[in-house]
Amino acid sequence: MRRLVIVGAGLLSIAGIVSAASAADLPARTYTKAPTIAPPIDDWTGFYIGLNGGGASSHECLTITSVAGAPVAPNSEGCHDATRGLVGGQIGYRWQRANWVFGIEAQGDWADLKGSNSSLRAIIPYTNQTKVDAIGLFTAQVGYAWNNVLMYLKGGAAVTDNNYSSFFPVGNAFAAAGVPFNSATDTRWGGAVGGGIEFGFAPNWSVAVEYDHLFMGTPSITFPATGIAVGRSDNISQDVDMATVRVNYRFGGLFVARW
Repeated sequence: MRRLVIVGAGLLSIAGIVSAASAADLPARTYTKAPTIAPPIDDWTGFYIGLNGGGASSHECLTITSVAGAPVAPNSEGCHDATRGLVGGQIGYRWQRANWVFGIEAQGDWADLKGSNSSLRAIIPYTNQTKVDAIGLFTAQVGYAWNNVLMYLKGGAAVTDNNYSSFFPVGNAFAAAGVPFNSATDTRWGGAVGGGIEFGFAPNWSVAVEYDHLFMGTPSITFPATGIAVGRSDNISQDVDMATVRVNYRFGGLFVARW
């Protein structure tokens, strides 16, 4: 009996040693790290539509060049700034390549930019007034994006719709005060440059502030003769500065997760 106990104990000891040795030969357990997912980033690619509003100033200078159809030596009638607000909308498309963003856009605004000055050449004092009723922009864009922040420049064509009038500030034998005795309209095309910064604040929504300068040239405007005044022509220069706040909704493209 004593021999059996000793043999059994020996066998158990051998089994323990063998088991320990086998465990030592097993490779160490490895742990696989889960892939790291970067925070979502903005992709500015896609069509967008939005609203804008702000203020603008149109610098206008008038130079008289003819009276009653007869040319005269060009003489300045003076300058003024036509200012006030505007509101409108925009539609466009952008595509993003790495951090660079390219786009095209059409923008239209109703405007109420009005200003006036006393003519420097009038024998009987009168006032020239200009009013910008509408502004349109057709531009290309290039920008650089940092996640949900986009800074961009833009340039292209611009169009303005304008009204011009002349009136006596004080009533006289010819006309009542403030009643136009000469008037004209024109729609002119020019160039536009500008830039802005845009922030994505919610999925597919962004808000921007933008500045644009419009170079609208110096066309000749003819004021037809009326019952109380002869016709005349003026070269009227126009440069517009406008600042707007814009809210856009983008169709697709916002949060994209990258590994």
